Amino acid sequence: MKDILTELERRRETARMGGGQRRIDSQHAKGKLTARERIELLLDEGSFEEFDMFVAHRCTEFGMEAERPAGDGVVTGWGTINGRQVYVFAQDFTVMGGSVSETHGQKICKIMDMAIQNGAPVIGLNDSGGARIQEGVDSLAAYGEVFERNIRASGVIPQISVIMGPCAGGAVYSPAMTDFIYMVRDSSYMFVTGPDVVKTVTNEHVTAEELGGAGTHTRKSSVADGAFENDVEALSEIRRLFDFLPLNNRQKPPVRPFFDSPERLEPSLDTLVPDNPNQPYDMRELILKTADEGDFFEVQKDFAGNIITGFIRLEGRTVGVVANQPMVLAGCLDIDGSRKAARFVRFCDAFEIPILTFVDVPGFLPGTGQEYGGVIKHGAKLLFAYGEATVPKVTVITRKAYGGAYVVMSSKHLRGDFTYAWPTAEIAVMGAKGATEILYRSELGDPEKIARRTADYEDRFANPFVAAERGFVDEVIRPQSTRKRVARAFASLRSKAVQMPWKKHDNIPL
Repeated sequence: MKDILTELERRRETARMGGGQRRIDSQHAKGKLTARERIELLLDEGSFEEFDMFVAHRCTEFGMEAERPAGDGVVTGWGTINGRQVYVFAQDFTVMGGSVSETHGQKICKIMDMAIQNGAPVIGLNDSGGARIQEGVDSLAAYGEVFERNIRASGVIPQISVIMGPCAGGAVYSPAMTDFIYMVRDSSYMFVTGPDVVKTVTNEHVTAEELGGAGTHTRKSSVADGAFENDVEALSEIRRLFDFLPLNNRQKPPVRPFFDSPERLEPSLDTLVPDNPNQPYDMRELILKTADEGDFFEVQKDFAGNIITGFIRLEGRTVGVVANQPMVLAGCLDIDGSRKAARFVRFCDAFEIPILTFVDVPGFLPGTGQEYGGVIKHGAKLLFAYGEATVPKVTVITRKAYGGAYVVMSSKHLRGDFTYAWPTAEIAVMGAKGATEILYRSELGDPEKIARRTADYEDRFANPFVAAERGFVDEVIRPQSTRKRVARAFASLRSKAVQMPWKKHDNIPL
């Protein structure tokens, strides 16, 4: 028996070493942690239960039978984050560059199947050179099996991808189907075709960083939701994100202890909106002053800055926030902002996370670039997302809410549950100047008369009371009481239940 146990420990130690000390040292020299080190940081201490430590590939082509490392380049299993169950896989770049083989894919599929079955999230730590060329179509089949699990798990359990090294070719499509993608600056990249192929086909000269680095995907493509400086920060922030999310679509997000009174007033909010209607202000100030302890986890911070998305807590409970940002493009909705917000709203609805919307929107961004780019269809995505969402929805209009953009931003007409407005709110078809120039086109030659008409229009419509008279606004509130009113609104909606007509699935305007 003693010999068997010794053999077991020897095999375990060999498996834990991955590709060996030399390759581990090479990984560290690049500023990267190994797969097992990443898992140790991500999960609660001592909670990791590993599966398939001794699995090896079955390939016999190209002399592969001579090298059959235990684990086959991916570490899989489950553990806990702050006591809550999570499944995890971490590709091991020290073993054949983390390349995906048939058995590598089977290991990932196995824990994804278990995650779906047991109702717990999956976190994937990606660091792979791509498909294992020696295995040919078997490697491609492995990718396909993983993709199928991503689709099956979508909307059932949260899926989080962390790109911590290379992720290229077909490998990018698994993260692309997950709910959140995070990258590490200077050490991770994603692209379908690499710089060499791009150069050959299009004659473009581009570096891997420019083509698919963290900066590209957080600012330009919107593929990634955020980027971090190093592995340690990335894993720490993923733990923080995980705490906002439910384990599956049949459970509520966790309720955390809070030390911030729901009755708290914020007198400074009474002066947040400037007297000049064209002067911007920072909507993040309102979000932070509404949240428990000012804690806000922002999603896609570096992309489409005209709209803000992320998670806060109210009375210890997770709430998704969508807010126009007057500091960027005056808070207009555009193609990028609509896509960003629509995806976030749909995630919240899929996982029973209530949605809080702060509105200051002068309309959709005009211009040929937007129209040619399909702003109609992209704007409809956000409209569709809010309209189909059955979770509790509370809306606060702080200043402008003009035209179709007013309707889109979680209005009463899209089954918003509570709609509050500050006294500074202006709810109208359009701004006073534009409206008077249309209504009184014949008087455009008389600036004084037009000025009087504009002032009259502002007096009549540039306020929240016309909408309140019609019941489109439930209450006009003092800005300082926003946290209190919003917290009470969500508390009253905790047992909300809405039945939608039967359908196989909807056909959102993609």
